[in-house]
Amino acid sequence: MSYGDFRTCLEDWEDLEKEFTHLEEDHKQYVKALEQMNVAQKKCLAGIAHQRYRLRRITESLKKCSKSLTPEQQAQAEELQQKMKDRKDAFHEMEECLPHKNGVYLSIILGQVSVSLLDKADKYRYKQEYEKFKLTVTYVIMCQALFLTFFSGYRAFDAILNFLLVWYYCTLTIRESILTVNGSRIKGWWLTHHFISTVCAGISLIWPDGETYQKFRMQFVLFTLYLSIVYVLQYYYQSGCLYRLRCLGQSHTMDITVEGFMSWMWKGLAFLLPFLFFGYFFQLYNAYTLLRLSISSGYREWQVLALAIIHILLFMGNFLTTLKVIRQKVKADRKMKLLEKKYKFNNHVHIKNL
Repeated sequence: MSYGDFRTCLEDWEDLEKEFTHLEEDHKQYVKALEQMNVAQKKCLAGIAHQRYRLRRITESLKKCSKSLTPEQQAQAEELQQKMKDRKDAFHEMEECLPHKNGVYLSIILGQVSVSLLDKADKYRYKQEYEKFKLTVTYVIMCQALFLTFFSGYRAFDAILNFLLVWYYCTLTIRESILTVNGSRIKGWWLTHHFISTVCAGISLIWPDGETYQKFRMQFVLFTLYLSIVYVLQYYYQSGCLYRLRCLGQSHTMDITVEGFMSWMWKGLAFLLPFLFFGYFFQLYNAYTLLRLSISSGYREWQVLALAIIHILLFMGNFLTTLKVIRQKVKADRKMKLLEKKYKFNNHVHIKNL
């Protein structure tokens, strides 16, 4: 190495030292800002908790004195209740940018490690990864089930499919719990469905190979294949609905596609409903077949009866929840039509009077 090259190295090091000094200052400012942010987060969370406590006290007081209020005071009380409802909605908006507690399920799995995503871009990116994961694994399950329809008699291949289903549904429960912590509105039966499905796949995995297993095997493989095809249809249909609603500003950014449909999934639903209900009744037929096999085998394998009960639960949950959503939507549409007729009638009378 020549002296000129050595001199260049020394100059580069001096420049690097200057840059490192600036980096240290930036890092100190970052740490300070992080500490300030943590203090501000705790202050906001404590403030929201205090506000909620005061609102509960006011609500309890209103209930106690509601019977003795005059008509004028009753009107003021109703106005106050509306203001409190608006305040609670404001709390939800504030909490979207604040850390949340994990809940019981995530606390058992992850402990108290925070999974809150405070940046909206990170939340949306995680939601997109969740959707991509579901679709990718569904395609894998579809291919595996299609393979098993033509290659029977290999219990190891069946076990691979069941293990994949256990892993898939178990992973979904964790991912969806993280989504819920970060503001996703998936709840109720669709969350419970994945917990039950995990148990169902686990029991199928340990079901010993025998006469009853072989009698039900092909029906289960066809059912799994059908469900995976229906999910792909649901995914593209629901994704289209979500995209349209987000463009119109009528959907939450953390809404996700689910097994079934929710109240916002109605355009073109006549195409999707027959596939959904056929899948539900296929599930009921599975329960009937398993129950018959359990009785004919003298209840020798507990897995058969357990799977029959689980399939009945899944059918009832899916079927009743879907009917409930349809009923709510029909009611909402009927109410909207009545409001539109009333508005048109009032508008027509107003124009006529003019």
